[in-house]
Amino acid sequence: MKVIAFNGSPNKQGNTYHAIKLVLDELEKEGIETEIIHVGGKPISGCTGCGLCGQNKDEKCVLAGDEVNDWIQKIKVVDGILIGSPVHYAGITADMKSFLDRAFYVQGCNDRLFRHKVGAAIVAVRRSGGVTTFDQLNNYLNCSEMLMPTSNYWNVIHGAKPGEVLQDVEGVQIMRLLGKNMAWLLKLVEHSKGTVKEPEREDKIFMNFVR
Repeated sequence: MKVIAFNGSPNKQGNTYHAIKLVLDELEKEGIETEIIHVGGKPISGCTGCGLCGQNKDEKCVLAGDEVNDWIQKIKVVDGILIGSPVHYAGITADMKSFLDRAFYVQGCNDRLFRHKVGAAIVAVRRSGGVTTFDQLNNYLNCSEMLMPTSNYWNVIHGAKPGEVLQDVEGVQIMRLLGKNMAWLLKLVEHSKGTVKEPEREDKIFMNFVR
């Protein structure tokens, strides 16, 4: 089994990285392979809403010049993902949003590529805006029929300078427990294959209330 973590911070080894590592360390203790991909600070174009990924059905965004399509294929073949971001004006970073908007739009238009994968979100913040950012990240997972492990509080950890989050003893516990619960859920999914039948996939129903 493998989990890929996407770090949306412009600081490659800032507090978001340290939070991610706390979760991944627990997964690795359970024999689960991990990888971190640094998204923050990269020139990633935002989704234009052209809809061509749904017309082409090739599991790709038509926008070129970045790594989004490579990352989509990486998510497709792994068992779980972890998405993490610092807080910028009570929300996720611009680079992370551009990546997630495009990746999750492509997967939704291409037979829901991420359906029933295990996915979790984490946030690193100095003071305020952590829960709103956490909610924003969870929207991508919720709308994709992904399986979401939890911890004993919202997945937010506090610190300003790189590494300070490790002094947030409650936040550290939250990340550790998330990692343990994520490992457990991954194993449940793996061991249920061929034994417990998955719900049938349904086409998305769209309704417009403007008549």
